[in-house]
Amino acid sequence: IQQHQEIHVVMGNEACDLDSTVSALALAYFLAQTSPAPKAAFVPVLNIPRADFALRTETTFLLQDQGVPAASLIFRDEIDLGGLHHAGLLSLTLVDHHILPGADAALEEAVVEVLDHRPLERDRGPLCQVTVELVGSCATLVTERILQGPPGVLDRTTAALLHGTILLDCINLSPAAGKVTPRDVACVSLLEERFPELPDRDAVFRALQEAKFDVKGLTTEQMLRKDLKVISNDEVVVAISGVFEDLEKFLLRPGLLQDLEAFCQGHGYTGLVAMTVSFNERHEPTRKLAVYSRQEPLRGMLCRALEVTTPALLLQPLPSPWPCVAAYAQGNAMATRKKVLPTLRAAL
Repeated sequence: IQQHQEIHVVMGNEACDLDSTVSALALAYFLAQTSPAPKAAFVPVLNIPRADFALRTETTFLLQDQGVPAASLIFRDEIDLGGLHHAGLLSLTLVDHHILPGADAALEEAVVEVLDHRPLERDRGPLCQVTVELVGSCATLVTERILQGPPGVLDRTTAALLHGTILLDCINLSPAAGKVTPRDVACVSLLEERFPELPDRDAVFRALQEAKFDVKGLTTEQMLRKDLKVISNDEVVVAISGVFEDLEKFLLRPGLLQDLEAFCQGHGYTGLVAMTVSFNERHEPTRKLAVYSRQEPLRGMLCRALEVTTPALLLQPLPSPWPCVAAYAQGNAMATRKKVLPTLRAAL
């Protein structure tokens, strides 16, 4: 700010999963390599505090595996985006999301580009370049952009990061999991063609899936923070956590109710929706969800919204050990959190 240096930040969503992280790193690198005489420095920002990085186990695993040191990354608590914007020095490219959370609403006017793979929930001004395509992984859109650019920009490390991310996001390109599209498959094939020394798909997916679902030793709070999105209106703030454990096992964690209460009180959440996922050996997902709130009207409203959402989740009530926690099996295993968020936002 003191040197009046313009900064172009490329940033993923606040869950900061592998897709958000790699999309931000790869796109910022590509822009830095290809922008003609840029005035701005291109900076990928991981949208979590550095202290939370250890919880993103699949991300730490892949970056370590590819020799990208954590010390070279920039986290949300290490850059003053508000100050840069206030000084007129910030341009912002959003990857893997296109709606900033309420706390970041002031940064909206700095957004110059969006690259996302979920349905568009709000329009952008004519000066913002928008690429929204319903592919399985945002890393697919970044890969397409890089492959359309000048030859020679894509290096092996970036290719390996993109390759692993698309495989994990699209459940090893398994049609049974319902996430993969022909464009995801094409990008993985093109990366393998360009870099034949990339490791075997199955081995990459297995290692990343294992790292992602490695929650042993995590406290309940850490499990809920590992893959977290937040939605709000003027009165309530609701956390939506992806949980990598079977719901019945999660609900029987010792001291769970006190942990849920402490988590919500500590972060100012009025309610919590925990969406659990586990996979069988054929990569087919089983999804369940729990809705927690001490406030019965909010809990009831969230439950009703989930019961009538489109696409239908086909919810079946499950027994819950706690009166303030509603539990469900989710018959439609293809409906991920990405598809459920717009319904919950609309309900709020």
